[in-house]
Amino acid sequence: MKKFFIIFLLFLNSCVGSSTSGVFGTGVSVALDPRTLGTQIDDSIMQKNLVARLTLTEKKYLVKLSVKVLDGRIFLGGKVDEPEEKLKITKMAWETKGARSVKNNIAVKQKFSFKNFALDVLITSQLRTALILNKNVKAANFNIDTINQKTYVFGIAQSEDEKKEIIQEAKQIVDLKELITSILMVSDLSRQKE
Repeated sequence: MKKFFIIFLLFLNSCVGSSTSGVFGTGVSVALDPRTLGTQIDDSIMQKNLVARLTLTEKKYLVKLSVKVLDGRIFLGGKVDEPEEKLKITKMAWETKGARSVKNNIAVKQKFSFKNFALDVLITSQLRTALILNKNVKAANFNIDTINQKTYVFGIAQSEDEKKEIIQEAKQIVDLKELITSILMVSDLSRQKE
């Protein structure tokens, strides 16, 4: 019965015209959307491609995650069981052709350790602050997640020098055990900011 319900929802979603649903919710007209029609189509294709890739990876993601794309910016939500899943999903989102940024609000359901959580928050805060204060880095272009003293940096660098600056800043953080980066170069993007 559950599979039938999911298929039915997908069928209904595909039957609804683009003039009655969109990123802003049901009832919003395409004419009121500030994006160009081409951008709306690109966003829709990116969203459907990412949802399909996530679902092929793990069927439960279809109902546990939400994916929205707005002007090449990907917004993720939902819940996963392990931190590694969240990071894998973030990486898949960044690898989506045309992605300009990824905002990952996926919650992780796992055993809570205040000590580990506090240390991870401290590491993330230190790196975030270092990037903000570094005039050679556009900190807003990067997502930073720390799990068990492993820091993951995802984002888009303007140049190789900016990428090197980020790595150098991370190496100065005392409690950081491992740095894992997935930094794309702006020149590699299919759609560059105008």
